[in-house]
Amino acid sequence: MNVESMTVIVTGAAQGIGRTVAKSYAQHGARVVLADKIEAEGAAAAAEIRNAGGEAIFVPCDVSQEADLAHLMRETIQTYERIDILINNAGFGIWKSPYELTVKEWDDVLNTNVRGTFLAAREAALHMRKNGRGAIVNLCSTRAHMSEPNFEAYAASKGAILALTHSLAISLGDDGIRVNCISPGWIETGEYDKLRDADHQQHPAGRVGKPEDIARACLYLTDPENTFLTGTELVIDGGMSRKMIYVE
Repeated sequence: MNVESMTVIVTGAAQGIGRTVAKSYAQHGARVVLADKIEAEGAAAAAEIRNAGGEAIFVPCDVSQEADLAHLMRETIQTYERIDILINNAGFGIWKSPYELTVKEWDDVLNTNVRGTFLAAREAALHMRKNGRGAIVNLCSTRAHMSEPNFEAYAASKGAILALTHSLAISLGDDGIRVNCISPGWIETGEYDKLRDADHQQHPAGRVGKPEDIARACLYLTDPENTFLTGTELVIDGGMSRKMIYVE
């Protein structure tokens, strides 16, 4: 994918999917800005990229805070002079009965996942439009379409991100900014080799997903040649959301 010398911001980049996405862009020649509120791991991730010969900086950032995101963009411009790509990956969920979920817990999830995605996109777009183009990818989830019990705040936030994606695509299109989202299914960010055969075989693709699967999708959606791709959702779940399940 042709992202060489482009400036890419990845939020939630200290670990998991975000860390792998940041590393992948660096391997393809991009200049990467890693943002996360987990400072030690975020700084280590940026150092790992630099030690491998890539270009990267780490900026501490809580995406639920408008001031932090404005600071993130300023640091990016000061270091690399432009913003070409934003990967809105930061987010979390709370697995808790709706009878017990507190208002603060609900707000924490929505403020990080939805408000953070919107504010990051807005702040990045202010700089992207000066270039006449840009690409934003929002990390959504198959939980925007289907659910397990007791995950209401997370599901609501991901449904909102899905809608926000197509809305931003329409609003920012005249400035040459494309906005898409990825909805992962089960992406294992821990010890992949400890998964059971049953975990893999329940997926029509025959395996559980890996962070690298999402990184490749981000590269595809943000490739500057893919100018006809905007406002879309790319579901990456090994076919699970298409599988009909019956009790035997």
